[in-house]
Amino acid sequence: MFSKETYTARRKTLANTIQNGLLIFPGNKEAGMNYKDNWYPFRQDSTFLYYFGINLPDLYVTIDAATGEEILFGDDLTPEDMVWVGAAEPLQAHAERCGVAKVQPMAKLQAYVQNAKAKGQTLHYLAPYRGNTTIEISELTGIPVAAVAEKRSLAFAKAVIAQRSIKSQEEITEIHKAVNITAAMHTHAIKATTHGVTEKQIAGELQAIAIAGGGNISFPIILTKNGQYLHNHATEAVVSNGDIVLCDCGAETSMGYAGDMTRTFPVAERFTTIQREIYSIVLDAHESASAALKPGYRFKDAHLLASSRIVEGLKALGLMKGDTQEAVNAGAHTLFFQCGLGHFMGLDVHDMENFGEQLVGYTDDLLKSTEFGLKSLRLGKALEEGNVLTVEPGIYFNPLLIDAWKAQGKYTDFVNYAEVEKFKSFGGMRVEEDFLITTNGKELLGDPLAKTADEIEALKNL
Repeated sequence: MFSKETYTARRKTLANTIQNGLLIFPGNKEAGMNYKDNWYPFRQDSTFLYYFGINLPDLYVTIDAATGEEILFGDDLTPEDMVWVGAAEPLQAHAERCGVAKVQPMAKLQAYVQNAKAKGQTLHYLAPYRGNTTIEISELTGIPVAAVAEKRSLAFAKAVIAQRSIKSQEEITEIHKAVNITAAMHTHAIKATTHGVTEKQIAGELQAIAIAGGGNISFPIILTKNGQYLHNHATEAVVSNGDIVLCDCGAETSMGYAGDMTRTFPVAERFTTIQREIYSIVLDAHESASAALKPGYRFKDAHLLASSRIVEGLKALGLMKGDTQEAVNAGAHTLFFQCGLGHFMGLDVHDMENFGEQLVGYTDDLLKSTEFGLKSLRLGKALEEGNVLTVEPGIYFNPLLIDAWKAQGKYTDFVNYAEVEKFKSFGGMRVEEDFLITTNGKELLGDPLAKTADEIEALKNL
């Protein structure tokens, strides 16, 4: 946990912003994998962690925005409970560490919320992303289950987004830690991926590194020789010399802060000539977009800049043609770059995404696109000092998309399909790093990790 002063200051800012009504914070519960008592690893709700730092299941907190009254609702473990999990501190001790004065049993929560409602107080809650939380909010507020998401407090969501979007120095320190563990995972992946191993074997070793770092993975590991599919998780496929492997993984610290990086590397000791050429285009797009980051710069423009660099590179290889800007405006580059350039990162690897991408990554004056490619750009608005985000351009030769668009005659003014046909078995490449937006530009988070083709080959040959 951070200091008590950190959590109390965050909550004071929030209450002063909302001013009136009852703020309801549900903590997460244990969730069964394949039966009730065989649990997934517990992960606390990120907003609950941000304001209270208590990483325990089965808790709620309420804050009266007008009076400042804060109550932690939950139940202490009984001696019979502790038979299974060991000695546990009373909830009062956890409350004191985050500055919450009152602790009440969970049985009193319903009456407390209903009393606030009866007094005419607005009940503020965030849109739930778990089914059991949706049901609980319905029971607490009297709102039908089907209407819970719609009735969520927009003012509450906007206030939380405003706070969580700007990272404090202590948060940045924690994210540096997460990124360095992530870098250790990638270093191992590059060195340990050799002819004859399976994707799952390497992915399992990477998860062990994340767990040894004190937390766990920040999202399911993407490690595949079929990088043409954007989120292809590790399988039992055997990798061979001549394959390229795309590894997109991240570690989460014990406090819940995430890292998220991608490297693409050969199974063999060196890239082939064409692998190196494609990789150089991706890296150029990454470096160009990263160099442009600064406060006031729209991330959508960074995405379009990376797209232009990809078009230029593919034109040099004869895969694309025509005017670069016209190609990007038409969306022709999305045959090769189908996803967004990056996203916010923090307590969630896609930070606050459950609040809605329009609310988090865009503004009333900048609406999220519905066009293929741009619709996957989670962040488009102007950047602010204190933002933490990823930059992750890629080139993906998806044979299914190539065949479909060739048959439809799409973008024939910009795409040389006869040449693209030769790349249908190539796979995909992506490079991703994490950045903090500073006063005048950006700062790379974590220690530098091998990124150029030469650096990756050197690491494989250590």
